[in-house]
Amino acid sequence: MKHFIASCVFVMCAMTTNAQQTPAYLDESLQIEQRIDDTLARMTLQEKIRVIHAQSKFSSAGVPRLGFPDFWTDDGPHGVRPDVLWDEWEQAGQTNDSCVAFPALTCLAATWNPDMSLIYGKSLGEEALYRGKDMILGPGVNINRTPLGGRNFEYMGEDPYLASTMVVPYVQGLQSMGVSACVKHYCLNNDEEYRHQVNVVVSDRALHEIYLPAFKAAVQQGKAWAIMGAYNIYKNEHNCHNQYTLNKILKGDWQFDGVVVSDWGGCHDTDQAVKNGLDLEFGSWTNGLSQGSSNAYDNYYLASPYIKGIQNGKYTTKELDEKVRRVLRLFYRTTMNRQRPHGFLCSDAHYDAVRQIANEGIVLLQNKHNVLPINRQKAKRVLVVGENAIKMMTVGGGSSSLKAQRETLPLEGLRKKLGGNIEVDYARGYVGDVTGDYNGVTTGQDLKDNRTEDELIAEAVAKAKTADYVILIGGLNKADYQDCEGHDRKQYELPYAQNHLIEALAKTTKNLVYVNVSGNAVAMPWKDKVSAIVQSWFIGSEAGNAIADILTGDANPSGKLPFTWYARLNDCGAHALNTYPGTWRNTDDKAAGFDKIIDEEYKEGIYVGYRWTDKNNIKPTFAFGHGLSYTTFSMSNLRQSAKEMTRDGKLTFTVTVKNTGSKRGAETVQLYIKDIKSSVDRPVKELKGFKKVWLEPGEQKDVDMTIDNNALAYYDETTGTWKSEDGEFDALVGNASDNIMLNSRFMLK
Repeated sequence: MKHFIASCVFVMCAMTTNAQQTPAYLDESLQIEQRIDDTLARMTLQEKIRVIHAQSKFSSAGVPRLGFPDFWTDDGPHGVRPDVLWDEWEQAGQTNDSCVAFPALTCLAATWNPDMSLIYGKSLGEEALYRGKDMILGPGVNINRTPLGGRNFEYMGEDPYLASTMVVPYVQGLQSMGVSACVKHYCLNNDEEYRHQVNVVVSDRALHEIYLPAFKAAVQQGKAWAIMGAYNIYKNEHNCHNQYTLNKILKGDWQFDGVVVSDWGGCHDTDQAVKNGLDLEFGSWTNGLSQGSSNAYDNYYLASPYIKGIQNGKYTTKELDEKVRRVLRLFYRTTMNRQRPHGFLCSDAHYDAVRQIANEGIVLLQNKHNVLPINRQKAKRVLVVGENAIKMMTVGGGSSSLKAQRETLPLEGLRKKLGGNIEVDYARGYVGDVTGDYNGVTTGQDLKDNRTEDELIAEAVAKAKTADYVILIGGLNKADYQDCEGHDRKQYELPYAQNHLIEALAKTTKNLVYVNVSGNAVAMPWKDKVSAIVQSWFIGSEAGNAIADILTGDANPSGKLPFTWYARLNDCGAHALNTYPGTWRNTDDKAAGFDKIIDEEYKEGIYVGYRWTDKNNIKPTFAFGHGLSYTTFSMSNLRQSAKEMTRDGKLTFTVTVKNTGSKRGAETVQLYIKDIKSSVDRPVKELKGFKKVWLEPGEQKDVDMTIDNNALAYYDETTGTWKSEDGEFDALVGNASDNIMLNSRFMLK
């Protein structure tokens, strides 16, 4: 009976279709819209209200009378979160809800390889399908504005072009499995502290040039089926029901035909939710945030209060029908999609994907005297130091916390890889977060160590004296006030006295390799005293194997930084201008339950990341786009398809890349555009193209990168449109934002 009504519609369409035309029932988009019309006409008012708000922690109701099943969401974006009870955050106690933990999205962005995004999305979609999920709450594409951002590890870096390019295949891969992406957090959710109360003050130009492009790409190119509103406030309206960002930009300018989902507890007012673009409300308790009752979900803002407003004439059903239409469209794309493939859980292919993404995303930041890769023919003893070598990182960090089927730890991976004739010893070095549990999932590790800082450092130094290599695996973790949802970092420096440990080891051995595990940059005052520095990110189930692959040279590092690594915090615009974390003021936002909000003005405007350091001639510790290899490359012979470009035309740049070293490896060619003369202030350069190319020793290839007028335009605040100006532009080509090797000039006419 479930598909009986829809089947009748198909037959009626077929009977009335002209034989010379494509039958209506073969046009999928027309077919869905006709089914929506038919369903909407049959639904009662109660059924319409039923489908636009949650009925449990992670599900919303279907329409049983018409054959629509319930709709199930789950957290991502790095794996499928373990199941909780229907109405509690406690674990459901299931034994089949483990998953493969994929690398954090900072690592994915660091691959600079859209093919990895497609594999990532498809693999995650397969896991979600097996677990019975219809929507994954991800990916996240908020901009890394400050390295203190607690949730930066879930996002794709500082550059709008890089994030835009990487998010599209992720969405396409996930949705190819009939599982909806829910791109988050729209928009301007760039820090976590007081996230419910931050009112962002930002120029229209910065909004459109920096903070919106990745969302726009996900909608217009990726065809995302859902967008999640952010907790924060913009123009004094909460972003889960914001007239400007949702109605005007998302649904108006971008013609988004999907569903706007509230972040959990992000809805604060029925009237605003009805009118300002929210379609599907999720939350925790009665008001979605802090107050509970036995019939919590019926009391959501888009539940009983909404239906009462319709019944007493406060609202018409116009907005309701539009919301329901979008939700039904989501149903037909997911739960009612009879072409949905089958899912797979914890497959070998998924673990292979994790390892491949991690290997391509790990960044070799520094390698003095070619200390890496580890020489397995000469090394007799390797010392591994640091808590992060033995600490599980798949548990914790907020809603992205997972119950991984397995997680290979760095010490384990190195011992397995080196084995045989090489002794791999271990010293703790420092003690950090030893909790190892989040939301009912526990690591089972006992990391307690009561030794003092001096005792821990003394042990590491003593063991380092007889080691051929010392591998210090440190950095951050997913505890509160580190890389974690809900709070921002309190300091740029490494925690747990790690600087003291590094300084002591650097005096003991020349072959000190520092592996930084984090989703953010950290201060490195000891940089010049360390031989090699590797950025490994939070890389999921295959973390230990991937780190061992890179350190031993079994995988040649090819990752590039997706954000600028500042030498000091005040080298970042948000901190140099004292705009973070903002200024408190009183408010009468009674619906939200706040008596104060914090205005955070983005005074740096469009100058985020390398745009800021370029403008102010600041030398970063490591630049945006930086990343080394165990081989070497040359770039030469930059040429262009024409000397001039028209606004409706395109221009292709070609560069010859050669592997001049002795190992197979990959280089990422980066194309930046500079406007020579403009009527408005513009960055020194902006990333507008890139391509990763793999080469055997001695091999060379021509790499093409094509731009159109979008690469030359800026957002004109006076007209509210994108604008480009006639004149000269430079195409700048290199392998990092601070290492431009070639340039070429062209004209826009």
